[in-house]
Amino acid sequence: MRTSYQYRLKPTKEQSKIIDNTLDMLRCQYNYQLGQRFEWLEQNRCSIDRCSLVVCHIPELKDKPNRFSQQASLTQLKKDRYWYKGIHSQVLQEVPKKVEIAFDRWLKGDMNGKRSGKPRFKAKGQYKTFTYPQFKRGHFQNDKITLSKIGIVKVIVHRQIPDGFNIKIVSITKKADGYYITLSLDDATIPTIKPDFIETNIVGIDVGLIDFIVTSDDERIAAPKFLRKAEGKLKSAQRRVSRRKKGSNRRKKAIKKLGIQHKKVAETRRDFHFKTANNLLKKYDVVAVEKLNIKGLAKSNLAKSVNDAGWGEFISILTVKAENAGLKVIAVNPNGTSQECSNCGQTIKKPLFQRMHNCPNCKTNLCRDLNAAINIKNRGTHDLKAQIMSSMKSL
Repeated sequence: MRTSYQYRLKPTKEQSKIIDNTLDMLRCQYNYQLGQRFEWLEQNRCSIDRCSLVVCHIPELKDKPNRFSQQASLTQLKKDRYWYKGIHSQVLQEVPKKVEIAFDRWLKGDMNGKRSGKPRFKAKGQYKTFTYPQFKRGHFQNDKITLSKIGIVKVIVHRQIPDGFNIKIVSITKKADGYYITLSLDDATIPTIKPDFIETNIVGIDVGLIDFIVTSDDERIAAPKFLRKAEGKLKSAQRRVSRRKKGSNRRKKAIKKLGIQHKKVAETRRDFHFKTANNLLKKYDVVAVEKLNIKGLAKSNLAKSVNDAGWGEFISILTVKAENAGLKVIAVNPNGTSQECSNCGQTIKKPLFQRMHNCPNCKTNLCRDLNAAINIKNRGTHDLKAQIMSSMKSL
């Protein structure tokens, strides 16, 4: 099982300067290697390397830069630019890996075939994280961590690492309010379903913009709308940034305050998601959710409200916490959950503004979201039984 713990770092002024210089050098190397890829793509768009016109010059075809060829060039980089010796070799080798992932997602797409946008060169201050891909647990003792080329840095340990977990990867991130370290922890044991797991203790939840969730037991949690409530402060902070002269220290301070405001909104929302997920998993053993196309919804007229709700992050947190607790989260097909009657199954078309479900067939009258939650629960129950039957047949 893999999980991550994040702690706040308290580096000295000298260590902070080293971290900032490291991030800036890695940013330059990222841009250089991304530029190599763009140059190769521009010069090798087709396989033709001959032309009948004498005046036409076609450059020779070059080998495509890849992660390993770019990593091999780092040895010469340290000879030509000696200041790169101040970066741990494995940290520097992670840059070509990031470049390859960004470039391939643009040209080929991810494992589902979805392509990302064209990768951009990073301006100063936009490269915020570097990673140690290998780490020994002995370098993290009490409230101090030993980072190669940086030194011994103080850590605010607000919770201890669980027994049996090993530190695999360490990432250093610079945020608006300081530096953070993320430990990627691995445990060889596989979470198992808890012994007193009850299959019938299932609930369906319907996520929305008015009520954040409505359960099939008719429990409602209002949407907190953290971004909407903070818009006044964010606009004021953004206005201060726009009024400052570019490159000035006052503008840098204003940008930092704006970043802190955005970070506060994100952390408040995340805390709400964790508490909501905990409350659900304390009451139910199985939670059925809709498998929504959140990226598509985030491109609609409701984009700001959808992003403010953070459904994707909530479902991800709920799923991880359920796995760790030996419980289940089942994603069901969302098509027609609001239109289908939860009592008789008849489809009743209704527009989005119509918030009540009135079935002319069986005379069922209830809230639209509650009707959807009950349908989600029914579909989740059906899918759970199918999973149990298939697992029994495989045995």
